[in-house]
Amino acid sequence: MVAIAFALGSSLLWGLSDYLGGFKSRSYAVPVVLAVMYLASLVVMAVFVAARGEAPPSSSYVLAALGAGLVGIMALGAFYTALSIGTMSIVAPISATGVALPVIVGLLGGDRPGLVRSAGLGLAVVGVVLASREAPGGPVGPREQRLSIALAILAGLGFGSYFVLAEIGSRGDVAWTLLLSRVTGFPIAAVIALLALGRGGAVRPGLRALAALAGIGLLDLGANAFYNHASTIGELSSVSVASSLYPVVTVMLAALLLGERVRGVQRAGVVVALGGVLMIAAGA
Repeated sequence: MVAIAFALGSSLLWGLSDYLGGFKSRSYAVPVVLAVMYLASLVVMAVFVAARGEAPPSSSYVLAALGAGLVGIMALGAFYTALSIGTMSIVAPISATGVALPVIVGLLGGDRPGLVRSAGLGLAVVGVVLASREAPGGPVGPREQRLSIALAILAGLGFGSYFVLAEIGSRGDVAWTLLLSRVTGFPIAAVIALLALGRGGAVRPGLRALAALAGIGLLDLGANAFYNHASTIGELSSVSVASSLYPVVTVMLAALLLGERVRGVQRAGVVVALGGVLMIAAGA
């Protein structure tokens, strides 16, 4: 139950940070958004790890953490680009379907969710798929919609890979995994951001925008911290599904604040997904 609670906390923070990050990516280049976000979280984790004074874990855990950072930054870049050009209420749920990867890995690794949790896992995945359904003729053109969906699928594969690698790295140490994943991700985002700014095609954020982007980065860091900790005390299959319910938050915020239309089938998907989570928690 505690692991599921942390996983749901990560969903809440990811849903909020994804909405805010996707919204900001409509004003600033995605690499710029990611570079500021990752710099803020890198500084926070570097200070925390240095103050704690713990040595890094063994090389296998370090490699997993670095790998998590690599797939994480690629997934987030694809995801924010999709959010910036597509409809948030369809992009976010599609990206969450990548949870199938850690579920499969968890089951192959010996997770035994039992009847109630198995049904809950299935309901949660079905709910996410239903929440992603969008009526034709929306505000986004068909070409942009197709591209955003392709990027969302790519992001989902990356997020699923992150769930697996971050769980492995966190077995060694959660804080070091968070730091090392930023060590991998920040240089990539920073180099691309500098190239974009150097060409003059990207808007330079002012101080207020920089502070906002840094705050989004800390929300994302908190979500990662909740998931990484949950993965060390709970089963990967259940924790990853509960952590992948962030589209519920993103869809609701997009509907409330951006006026995006949420169809009846999407609302039903949200209810089904939440019912699945309750069943996962009940079987924990």
